[in-house]
Amino acid sequence: MVDKVPMTAEGYATMQTEVQHLKQSERPRIIHAIEEARAHGDLSENAEYHAAKEAQGWNETKIQELEDKMSRAEVIDPASLSGSTVKFGAKLELIDGETDAVVRYQIVGDFEADVKKGRISLSSPIARALIGKKQGDEVEVHTPGGSRSYEIKKVAWK
Repeated sequence: MVDKVPMTAEGYATMQTEVQHLKQSERPRIIHAIEEARAHGDLSENAEYHAAKEAQGWNETKIQELEDKMSRAEVIDPASLSGSTVKFGAKLELIDGETDAVVRYQIVGDFEADVKKGRISLSSPIARALIGKKQGDEVEVHTPGGSRSYEIKKVAWK
């Protein structure tokens, strides 16, 4: 059974751009570096050659990983969703139980998560604790940094 990888259309487009960059820019650059290093002679003691081959392996692995995720992508448009229950794509306003500060998050796929931009991964401890809850619910989140409590102030989709 193939596991679907949920992501937004924006996340999918970013992933496509990354694959294109790796294939069209990085792959030729690395091939050129390998050819150049090969021209230096003895490959057994050629650090540039080994570094370029390692970079090639990393690049090809990254391409395969991204293409695999794209083939299993379940692109979800949060704007087409509705309801008061927290799920993938939800834009949330939470009140931090310790500081009473309002924090804003959107629950997105793993690849597109960026805490600095308020985008948290579906598989993060905070998102897992929030999924299925509703506006007004209080949630206890167990993170590596300790337990935190939040009150869900708002659940929005646009």
